[in-house]
Amino acid sequence: MAAADTFELPVDEAPLSAARGGRRRPLHDGVQQWTEHALRMYREAFPAGPDLSAVRRPWVYRYQRPAVDGRGTMEFRITAWGRCFESSDGRLRELRLPVNRLRTRSAAERAVAALVAAEGNFDPRLERVRVVQFALSDGRTESVFDGTRDEAVAAYRSDGAPAVRVLLESQEYRPGTACASCVVAPVCPALPRASGLLGTADRSRPRRSWSSTTGRGHQSCPARGYLRGLRLPADDTVERGAAVERGRAVHAFLAWRHGRRPRTPCTPDIPADWVPEGYRLPGEERQLGAALLRHHAEVCPLRMAEPQSEIRTEPRLVFDDAAADLLVLADPDLLYQDTGSWVWRETKTSGSDRPRRDVLASYPQLALAVRIIGGGILPGKRARGRVELELLRPGGVDLRTLDPFAPATQAAAEAVLRKQVSGWHTETLFEAVPGPECATCEVARWCSVRQSRKDGAEAGR
Repeated sequence: MAAADTFELPVDEAPLSAARGGRRRPLHDGVQQWTEHALRMYREAFPAGPDLSAVRRPWVYRYQRPAVDGRGTMEFRITAWGRCFESSDGRLRELRLPVNRLRTRSAAERAVAALVAAEGNFDPRLERVRVVQFALSDGRTESVFDGTRDEAVAAYRSDGAPAVRVLLESQEYRPGTACASCVVAPVCPALPRASGLLGTADRSRPRRSWSSTTGRGHQSCPARGYLRGLRLPADDTVERGAAVERGRAVHAFLAWRHGRRPRTPCTPDIPADWVPEGYRLPGEERQLGAALLRHHAEVCPLRMAEPQSEIRTEPRLVFDDAAADLLVLADPDLLYQDTGSWVWRETKTSGSDRPRRDVLASYPQLALAVRIIGGGILPGKRARGRVELELLRPGGVDLRTLDPFAPATQAAAEAVLRKQVSGWHTETLFEAVPGPECATCEVARWCSVRQSRKDGAEAGR
């Protein structure tokens, strides 16, 4: 956005931070590669022309209403993060919303964006409003709204205002990734405290979020983990390869089955069209997935869960580790209760029957699960709490149980977490480590030092 200012706004109006890059240290190589590509796609999507010019101040819609206590008023502001343009006569405005890839916008999103463009920084000359989203990955564009000013206001009253009203009136706490930058997090009643959870006592680094995926990505290649953390677009041929897609489809099917009411254990009867919507699997992966699901029925956790106990399918767990000043994120495949104690179930799929000996090292999320269950961080009884690993293979299913209270298991989990967290936590450069793994790196496109597939093949000979 800062770089776009330098070629869209006049030199004397472009922010000084844009001219200087707004940074005290060099930009990461991957971010630099991505930024250059994004700007190139943006310029191709919107060639410079005399009909529209960038505005200096982004549009902000302001609304005032009486304060809750009846004294004074409260001002609410709605903004849209994008590029703002208008015609020289002020009769047309265009709001350009950047996204990595085009996505379907809800009626509320379209209406709110249209309102900001129509009523933000009020201009009586305005007659028409356009809202466009553009994909920085490939330069494609899509109309979000195109209509008169009155039509934009009407759309907001119909579809936008109810959604905004729900946000303003909600008293719900919803811990998540935003807690990492929330100023209220230290006193939030819904954010569980777990100081020392990761076994690191170091508050010298900026507050960030961490998950097992973060640690795994950094161990593979610091640059890879860093760029994934920034959510740069990934290569679909790697990110959604056949085996990976099959695993995700199996997880999605199980999540649907486990969430059904009335609650019933899974059976070996798998329908021919079992693949959930949105997943594309070749025939052999579809058949293998069905076989894995039939194996799952033998150890379905609903066979062991208490009939009236709470079952949480793929919940997002968030903890504040004050010792490391980190927000810890975890996503169990399933949490269920056994005599009031929580059981953490992870399900993994494989196209091979080769066994995994050290499951904590192979699946580091289990180490985090051991720390959470064993530390009694979740509400409820602790006595029968445990961690389960369900390995689905072509030849059958292997259910392994970890005792989070056993000293040896605790020590092994702490060692795995310490290895995952310490290097990442002290990292400052996140430089790439080129090698054979570049061939299967989903963000290698944004790495200028990546090893080519040809080089990787020769190195493996």
